[in-house]
Amino acid sequence: MTHQKILAVLAHPDDETLGFGGTLARYAEMGIETHLVCATRGQRGWFGAPDDYPGPDALGVIREDELRQAARILNLRSVHLLDYMDGDLDQAEPQSIIHQLATHIRRVRPEVVLTFDPFGVYGHPDHIAIAQFTTAAVVEAASNAYGNGMPPHQVETLYYRVLTQAELAAYQSAFGELVMTIGGIERRAAPWPEWAVSTCIDTSAYVAQVWQAVRAHCSQLPGYERLMALPHNDQQAIFGSQTFYRAFSFTAGGRLQATELFQNEQIALLAT
Repeated sequence: MTHQKILAVLAHPDDETLGFGGTLARYAEMGIETHLVCATRGQRGWFGAPDDYPGPDALGVIREDELRQAARILNLRSVHLLDYMDGDLDQAEPQSIIHQLATHIRRVRPEVVLTFDPFGVYGHPDHIAIAQFTTAAVVEAASNAYGNGMPPHQVETLYYRVLTQAELAAYQSAFGELVMTIGGIERRAAPWPEWAVSTCIDTSAYVAQVWQAVRAHCSQLPGYERLMALPHNDQQAIFGSQTFYRAFSFTAGGRLQATELFQNEQIALLAT
């Protein structure tokens, strides 16, 4: 499996750790190349006192450095940041960002691409946008119609990261109800149906490594204090396994749930 590659395409620094850290660490240890493209530098993600906010440019530099430290802990092979503003990703010019992402797919040439689900976990516009743009970029990267000086590359499988009821409940026990108000409308987190989970990855052996990566995001730690204070069972619900929906592949899903991201790995019948 050492020739295989995974590319995660995400919106903010710390997405790679909180949402995907166990999976990325697990496959890196297995010898799989794990790569990351992050669309923003999290320039508006400030949890400290408002008067201490250093401004978007300075915070972006801080958060990029934190991301690169976390990536080293998770053993990512490469990290590339785009130059979009945190909170405004859904307003990016679609063809431009899709073309950028397709170029990175052609550069890395992964078998597997990971991103957020179409609901953005809890309706986050940046998460929704990166899911949509990444999905389109997978199509563009495989097409001869779009030239960028690199040969086309066909991704084997595209996965959306999804939260089950247990994982969502554990998150909300730390942060309260996950809700955003966008355009005057409340967007609330909802669990992914258990029967629709395509893949469940056992990441229990990587919880300590993920916590180390979480701590690398020092500017965000005030927001994570309650997460760190969760009981062991809740921490295991969040970090002990990670679930995905197989949005695109060349094999049918049916009633089978996989235990690996790569399609040539063993799969097990979904419990009924």
